[in-house]
Amino acid sequence: MARLWQLVPFDRAVRRFVLAGLFALIGVSAWAADRAGDFDFYVLALTWSPSYCANTHRPDPAQCDLKLPGFVVHGLWPEFERGYPQYCDSATLPHRLPRSTISGIADLIPSPGAAQYQWEKHGICSGLRPESYFSLLRRATERVTVPPEYTDLHIDLTTRAADIESAFVAANPGLSDRGMAITCTREGVIEARICLTKRLNFRRCAEVDRDACRSPSLTLQAVD
Repeated sequence: MARLWQLVPFDRAVRRFVLAGLFALIGVSAWAADRAGDFDFYVLALTWSPSYCANTHRPDPAQCDLKLPGFVVHGLWPEFERGYPQYCDSATLPHRLPRSTISGIADLIPSPGAAQYQWEKHGICSGLRPESYFSLLRRATERVTVPPEYTDLHIDLTTRAADIESAFVAANPGLSDRGMAITCTREGVIEARICLTKRLNFRRCAEVDRDACRSPSLTLQAVD
């Protein structure tokens, strides 16, 4: 008799869902299926800081008190073609970041709590040591040019997600509108999510692209 895995063409995301259920039934953490270093590409997430600070419940004062301009680093996330790993298991990587590492990336992620959270949820999944992962995050940030019209906004701007994407594509040769997404939450937080290979080249990413904001218009709050 053929096995279930042979009868059904499960993709990676479905297999992870089924495995998570099996692990839960036998009392093993569902995230045991996520192994550090097992992923397909990265997403560089840049948050429109004024929208985060204006709309998020209890925003992080370490970020918002600085009045950071425009798009700022949220994180560098390992991704699968379908789905994504998080809180990966690793016997060799530390779960707590050294203070030296946190202080060394304060210009990118000014909140120590946010840096620790990004490391535990996403960074460990890269399979890299903390210093290597955050060095890669810095290189990814330098790889992407934020369009100049969004670097020093002093009045609120009502626009469309597609227009923001077009500006990023124009400012970054090789980037395609199918290789990124402008996302929005119900609270009004806006992000640019840009897909990169493990060598930090631009690439397409169908699932990320499908998560683009569907709202007919977006308001980018001005930088105070």
